[in-house]
Amino acid sequence: MSLPGPQLEITPKLLLRAYSIGMFPMAESADDPTLFWVDPDERGIFPLDGLVVSRSLAKIVRSDRYEVRVDTDFDAVIEACAGGGDGRPSTWINARIRRLYGDLFRQGHVHTVETWREGELVGGLYGVSIGGAFFGESMFHRARDASKVALVHLVARLRAGGYGLLDAQFVTDHLATLGAVEVPRRTYQHMLDEAIGLSGNFFVWPKDMRVSGATALAALS
Repeated sequence: MSLPGPQLEITPKLLLRAYSIGMFPMAESADDPTLFWVDPDERGIFPLDGLVVSRSLAKIVRSDRYEVRVDTDFDAVIEACAGGGDGRPSTWINARIRRLYGDLFRQGHVHTVETWREGELVGGLYGVSIGGAFFGESMFHRARDASKVALVHLVARLRAGGYGLLDAQFVTDHLATLGAVEVPRRTYQHMLDEAIGLSGNFFVWPKDMRVSGATALAALS
């Protein structure tokens, strides 16, 4: 369900409040300066104990083909997400979205998980963290399975850090193959309320720690 309403000035503080009650903003396109609030009837989530990691993906994760970093280049991650990819014909990330989430990143409420190869950013994702809830916003890849590796490391970090919820907003066919499911709004609200009250630690593994694929997979088991 979309809630257009009047165009109030959206601040980082208001944005965090909206997430805490189950709403998030979107734009119609990258060129549209306006935002609207979304509160879906059916909400996409990744059960933190239900990520589907195929044998082939586990092999790639364990091989450490990609170096996984967190919070090192937010601007590059959101730029890549805004540029489309992963089969998306268009993007909803406009200039206001970039500014708002950039402010939240600098305040420590937005985090990135990035996959690098030979010094080049080839995949990753970003999202909002409040308490023990992580709200995934967007992901991208420029190399095979690079975004999937980032997702595996994200879920492992959230499990190790005591989180209770990974929000995916909507379930696509691609996300469903990785374990994303839909839950009714009322169920989601209950899950959200519980997760917000937790003290999730995104840096249970320090920012400068090189987390191996084996460590990430062990955290999922």
